[in-house]
Amino acid sequence: MVVVGGGTAGSVVAARLSADPGVRVCLVEGGPSDVGDDNVLLLRNWLNLLESPYDYDYPTVEQPRGNSHIRHSRARVLGGCSSHNTMISFLPPAEDFADWVAAGATGWSYDAMLPYWERLAVAITPVGEKDRNPLTEDFVAACHTALGVPVIEDFNAAPFVDGAGFFAVGYDPDTGVRSSASVSYLHPHLDRPNLTILTETWAYHLDPDRGVTVRDADGTRLIRARHEYVLSAGAIDTPRLLLLSGIGPAADLEELGIEVRADLPGVGDHLLDHPESLILWEASRPIPPMSAMDSDAGLFVRREPGATRPDLMFHLYQIPFTVNTARLGYDVPEWGFGMTPNIPRPRSSGRLRLADADPGTKPLLDFGYFTDPEGYDERTIVDGLRLAREVAATEPFASWIKREIAPGPHLRTDEELSAYGRAAHHTVYHPAGTCRMGAAGDPGAVVDPELRLKGFDNVRIADASVFPVMPTVNPMVTVFMIGEKAADLVAASLAGDR
Repeated sequence: MVVVGGGTAGSVVAARLSADPGVRVCLVEGGPSDVGDDNVLLLRNWLNLLESPYDYDYPTVEQPRGNSHIRHSRARVLGGCSSHNTMISFLPPAEDFADWVAAGATGWSYDAMLPYWERLAVAITPVGEKDRNPLTEDFVAACHTALGVPVIEDFNAAPFVDGAGFFAVGYDPDTGVRSSASVSYLHPHLDRPNLTILTETWAYHLDPDRGVTVRDADGTRLIRARHEYVLSAGAIDTPRLLLLSGIGPAADLEELGIEVRADLPGVGDHLLDHPESLILWEASRPIPPMSAMDSDAGLFVRREPGATRPDLMFHLYQIPFTVNTARLGYDVPEWGFGMTPNIPRPRSSGRLRLADADPGTKPLLDFGYFTDPEGYDERTIVDGLRLAREVAATEPFASWIKREIAPGPHLRTDEELSAYGRAAHHTVYHPAGTCRMGAAGDPGAVVDPELRLKGFDNVRIADASVFPVMPTVNPMVTVFMIGEKAADLVAASLAGDR
């Protein structure tokens, strides 16, 4: 077995399959190991990993209705984005998986996926008591008072509901070490003789008949799988690898001079993300230092009448996250914090393309932010800014606020808030959907419900690129579960061949 990508799902696949001593697994990871590296292992350092040597750092093409300055962080390290992110961990609402089944992902219902949640090796816990900041506690109380939502003690303790509370996080509250895919699935098994982990080894071409071509410090070579290839390079680098290999929309490949191996028009299409904007305040006093990862709590609400799951989410940033507001000319406070209205199920989508046939050229990412014809995404951001102001006017949270910096109290109309919200919006670093799963007759689907690449019996994809629909919540747990299910699917195939 060859697994391309030692990230959130790839680590799971490699660990689960290599538990069988009769299965040899080679895991190919483009970045370095995280073993013993506190830069990666200590969760609260996650912000310092952005635009660093641990980051592939992908730019975004011009966004006529959104922020064109966004850089999409993709982790260049063992464990992938679970070694790079905030480790906010949610089991998605049952309706999210129902959406997947309706989109052709037979066998991916909530009931079918629940056993994978229950067997995750990741240690997930609500933010520890010693990390609970008084600012955040007062935020949760104000959300309850202002909006009437319940205070959630553990978002994963029961079927998902809306409310405010501290997040569940994959980490050790005593040490602050993240419970990433590599920490949880690979570190305990590094001595397995049948598991080979190649770090600093980048895969850039796949020929399912011959092997995957990789580049490392010694040059290029071919690695061949006796059984299957599992692509787990993520929603940007998995479709990028396929396109470089001649698997994708034929017309696009021909235009770049790439020989077409398979005409799969869905490769790179259906690019999804969770965009979020920001309302930023200057704090009335210094913010206490305790925190798990500086975004420890949040809020989910339902705006639409009859909605059965949240359609608006907020993270509370306990630091002045000013990368976009400063560019627009707003002040950068010494002490500051903000709420980020987030679109849980955005209706806009975009496309990933290659700029040229050179494997070293970064791909073109067009997320199509705020381009849905009905204006749903735009309206969600405006509603979120207004709801955030309601929470900000409510004690005990209000006492922490000296002034609203951005968008600024003078911006009041829908048009003003929309223009600001779209200009200042960011990403939660959740690209997905670029090799989406679907039924056999779906011309836009790239993989079938068993994660097999269309037209290739020996290639599967297991990462966020297969999402048919974006989950309501932060998607890391969903990607872990994809890895778990992919391992079962491959194991069943291996058993059938014996």
